[in-house]
Amino acid sequence: MVVLGGGTGLSTLLRGLKHYIGSSGPSAVSPSLGELTAVVTVSDDGGSSGRLRRELGVLPPGDIRNCLVALSEEEDLLARLFQYRFPNGGGLTGHSFGNLFLTALTGITGDFYQAVLTAEAILSVRGRILPATLTDLKLRGKGRSGRLYEGESAIGRSGETLETILVEPAHPPAFPPAVSAIRHADLVLLGPGSLYTSVLANLLIPGILRAVVESPGLVALPLNLMTQPGETDEMDAFAHYDALRRHLGEDVVDVVLANSSPLPPALVERYADSGSVPVAVDRDAFAAAGVELVERDLLAGGDLIRHDPDKLARATLGLLRRGAS
Repeated sequence: MVVLGGGTGLSTLLRGLKHYIGSSGPSAVSPSLGELTAVVTVSDDGGSSGRLRRELGVLPPGDIRNCLVALSEEEDLLARLFQYRFPNGGGLTGHSFGNLFLTALTGITGDFYQAVLTAEAILSVRGRILPATLTDLKLRGKGRSGRLYEGESAIGRSGETLETILVEPAHPPAFPPAVSAIRHADLVLLGPGSLYTSVLANLLIPGILRAVVESPGLVALPLNLMTQPGETDEMDAFAHYDALRRHLGEDVVDVVLANSSPLPPALVERYADSGSVPVAVDRDAFAAAGVELVERDLLAGGDLIRHDPDKLARATLGLLRRGAS
């Protein structure tokens, strides 16, 4: 299985899937997962990652760091250490230890991917984590109003429907191991994660898109549970799917995975205060477009609207069984 994306959605999925690698996992009904690869976006220009990128010229390490922790077998002290964020200290304020560690390893080895491999060994990571490209990648977006947005952070705060999103440079070379993993995958998952700044950011790399199109396996789009304020306002499930088709010029998605469990009204009301609403699923729209829609209970409990890592993992393993058949 290959998962493309970035941010918290990707790490949530990986946290659930790692328990199924090389075994039957918690449920004997679910198949084992022979190999798991995360292909991660490297376009982040905000927060600690953005500062390191601007000041030291390294690829943004934040999304890679989150994936390392999610797939780690050492999810106690070492993982907590990698996620530790300095609360003060002048230039250290806001930086996470893991970001600084990856940046230092890149400086020592002269190779960002070698830094990732070293971190994988230290954290006993189950699976592989690959950057989508080793090129310094920047996102540019144009809204329906005609306004231009420079960088991932600005696109994520646009607050309007995006007509186009581009990468700069226009044709960055894909990381060859990422291309190879996609070409040999039984299932390719596009997310979950931020539609434009995580999923499309990877697919706009020509080599990555080509590999997804030519992959013999099933290509699935796991939908987010809620809209992302500033990025996917007022977009329902079909609009998410259609945005991919419109930007890529190709229909790469074989199946769309959506949550079937009702969201708690009190939580929905709380999220509405921040401009986030449930991603509505119009079954008729998917049926009319000839797109398969699979609905499963993917909701976690608690006081946040989030995917449950194990429920999401089981649902994707069900798709994997079909892709491998």
